[in-house]
Amino acid sequence: MGAHRADHQASPTRPGRREVCRGAGVAFLAAVLSSAGGCGGSGSGAVPPPQAPESPQAPPPTPPPGEPVSVKAVPVVTGLARPWSFVFLPDGGILVTERDGALRPIGNGSAGPPLAGVPAVSAQGQGGLLDLALGPDFANDRRIYFTFTEPVAGGLARAAVARATLGDTAIEDAEVIYRQVPAVAGGNHFGGRLVFDRFGYLFVTLGDRYDPNQAQRMQVALGKVVRIFPDGSIPPDNPALMPGSVDTGRPSDTGPAHPAFLENGALPEIWTLGHRNPQGAALHPETGELWISEHGPLGGDEVNRILRGRNYGWPRITHGRDYDTGQPLGEGTAAADVEPSVHFWVPVSVAPAGMAFYTGDGLPGWKGSLLVGTLVGQHLARLDLRGNAVAAASMHLQGIGRIRAVRQGPDGYPWFVTDEGTLYRIEPR
Repeated sequence: MGAHRADHQASPTRPGRREVCRGAGVAFLAAVLSSAGGCGGSGSGAVPPPQAPESPQAPPPTPPPGEPVSVKAVPVVTGLARPWSFVFLPDGGILVTERDGALRPIGNGSAGPPLAGVPAVSAQGQGGLLDLALGPDFANDRRIYFTFTEPVAGGLARAAVARATLGDTAIEDAEVIYRQVPAVAGGNHFGGRLVFDRFGYLFVTLGDRYDPNQAQRMQVALGKVVRIFPDGSIPPDNPALMPGSVDTGRPSDTGPAHPAFLENGALPEIWTLGHRNPQGAALHPETGELWISEHGPLGGDEVNRILRGRNYGWPRITHGRDYDTGQPLGEGTAAADVEPSVHFWVPVSVAPAGMAFYTGDGLPGWKGSLLVGTLVGQHLARLDLRGNAVAAASMHLQGIGRIRAVRQGPDGYPWFVTDEGTLYRIEPR
């Protein structure tokens, strides 16, 4: 019941509503794209401030609404070393994480030298420097958040969340605000995605660390989604602390928590249980709900809508099969106390990773879709949504590489990065 084998390479107060950064410099992105044909690897010296070219490249024309969209992936930056995530900055810059522990700024079509101050990471297996997010008040405090696998004495490792202040050549005052417990041996199933919701709470996806039964144990943070304040403290209305109905601002979250949250010793940070290896996460643009993607074993990859205090089944309920025998795993594919998946892949695995809800105007036929990068599948999956259901699924950019992270750019187009080291922008063909 292992991981996708092809992926083995690798005293607080309630926060206010998040001010989402949408004002990144489109002029800078045009400058990057104008030099995309010759983009290379890491540069040397400091990255100069982004400058708009004298004659910026105009974005491609927008197809009329309803017209079928044929797309192409335009390389923006190449030569990255096992990138895992990236974010757009309000000043038009981009930051990218690399698994070996480098946090790099991108400007003018190339990646600059790594920023100093990143803590030591354990880059064994699927570990390393992982996801990246801007803090809720980044415009004022320049605080960033990132996940990484923290080395622990005795050859152990665990997922950890840190925050730091972004400077020009370094990150400053880095501090770990959350650690997955317990630390265990091995380098697989860390999960590791970060999402701030509209109220400023931080959600972290955590894998089962290749030990399936831990996903149902409430005394460990393996195979869970956790919810914390930006300083790492625990919100008092988390389900283990308040298992009854709670008004979270989202009507879908109002029901009582799963009975597992009543167990003695249930960790207070846990928001949901029963996850295997959730490597993608995004906030629904209309409902504000967290959605995640997670790896199944042999088949059974999932997209899940994350609701307060729910059980998502792994390993008891799954569409996956045993790697060696091909036989079904667990007790079945559905149960009354398990939240059903929004979407799942069978009989083969695609290894879904980073994902984004697309709300831009550049690809009108895709507007409202959920875009999911795949690792083993090496394509971009587009899920056409009707409410909370998937009306249709399609594959795009097949053979492009292992798509690790997907974001919507400030220019209104989807961007993604591959394990092979290229940052792309998706445009109409």
